Amino acid sequence: MNLGLVTPVFIIGILSASIRLGTPILLAALGEVFTERSGILNLGLEGIMLMGALMGFLGTYWTGGNREAGLLLALVTGIIFGLLMGFMSITAKVNQVVAGLGITILGTGLSTLLYRLSFGLRSQPPTIQIFPDLPIPLLSRIPVIGTILFNHSAMVYAALILVPVAWVVLYRTRFGLAVRAVGENPDAVDTRGISVSGMRYAAVVIGGALAGVGGAYLSIGSLGVFWTQMTAGSGFIAVAVVVFSRWDPVRSLLGALVFGFAGSLQISLQTLSVPLPSELLLMLPYVITIVVLVGVSHRAEFPAAYAVPYRRGGE
Repeated sequence: MNLGLVTPVFIIGILSASIRLGTPILLAALGEVFTERSGILNLGLEGIMLMGALMGFLGTYWTGGNREAGLLLALVTGIIFGLLMGFMSITAKVNQVVAGLGITILGTGLSTLLYRLSFGLRSQPPTIQIFPDLPIPLLSRIPVIGTILFNHSAMVYAALILVPVAWVVLYRTRFGLAVRAVGENPDAVDTRGISVSGMRYAAVVIGGALAGVGGAYLSIGSLGVFWTQMTAGSGFIAVAVVVFSRWDPVRSLLGALVFGFAGSLQISLQTLSVPLPSELLLMLPYVITIVVLVGVSHRAEFPAAYAVPYRRGGE
């Protein structure tokens, strides 16, 4: 183990990478906060993120490097998959766990198929240019803090800005109040003339859209390539973050950073030649996921109508 590499610059790099690696999880988790607050459990985030990653990549590649077009295509794809999840769980009233896992299986298989149809089998996969880093003037020059917080791409900044925006929408608007109400007492909401189905559809669309954008970050905001299974469980980790955060956008940021740090740490430990099998290090983020779920699930106060299909008048 080469401890000589553990310098202040090395540590700053780990912390900065934690924010970048936590960004796709944060985006998906923010959307899932709205979805689960409305009473819908969407375990299809993994599949939606994979489709968002693919469509973001294809949109950018097909338009000759227009990353904004790729991002928009990923957003629309997320909305479509969110509507599909809504149809199954809200209209058809299918078991939400089964519906979510079905979305994940669909997204995983469909993303692989579409990629193979688009590019076939190549020895060298196609690549694109990712969103460039945009150092914020003055702030990025602050020692240590500037490098960690203010030297990222536009997608990272947008994800961080969405945290207070999501908090305001959820806790300071009539829409947010209605979303929370349909997750706690849909009968009361229905008697007030508010459509329970409509509010839940809106929530799953928000969740799907942000999951699609989170997936797109992997391909057009971080790596510049697409490969099957590139989300590596990020969608399921996002669901764990939502439970960890107790359905709060601000706490979701903390949870995403924890998992981002775990990913950054395991990569950094490999560069230090730590005398541990690389497979064991790769397990680190998932071990933390299990520990977090076990630690907080028994204290988490789930919405009263969580994962329960609404039937008017008990029909």
